[in-house]
Amino acid sequence: MGTGNPVTITLETIVHSPVESVWKYWTDPKHITQWNKASDDWHTPYAENDLRVGGKFLSRMEAKDGSFGFDFSGVYDEVSINESISYTIADGRKVKIVFIHQDSDTKIITSFEAEETNTVEMQQAGWQAILDNFKKYVETVKEE
Repeated sequence: MGTGNPVTITLETIVHSPVESVWKYWTDPKHITQWNKASDDWHTPYAENDLRVGGKFLSRMEAKDGSFGFDFSGVYDEVSINESISYTIADGRKVKIVFIHQDSDTKIITSFEAEETNTVEMQQAGWQAILDNFKKYVETVKEE
């Protein structure tokens, strides 16, 4: 990212599912490809995830009409199963996701450093839309 201190954006949601299930859906590539999109005209046709400190992840995000696509990738800095994940995106920005057990629900708090190309509001809306899609997916899928 550029010079100075990056803006950190924080989002959260409560998923009506136990933390162990939420963790699985968040980290398993077969599930990532089902929920990782900000809108219905986008999709993630491919994902890989080596969930360990120093491990890499990659999600290929594409417009369904083929007009645009990009790889969202990075390296894990910290992994605490069913509790938190921290990683560095390929462009150097930091992300932290915390999973908080709340009875039979899970609160997810995501904090990330904003990039400098798009507005903070646009980035916040896009990441929140992905988080909302995750919540909807977990609460409707019935696979264990």
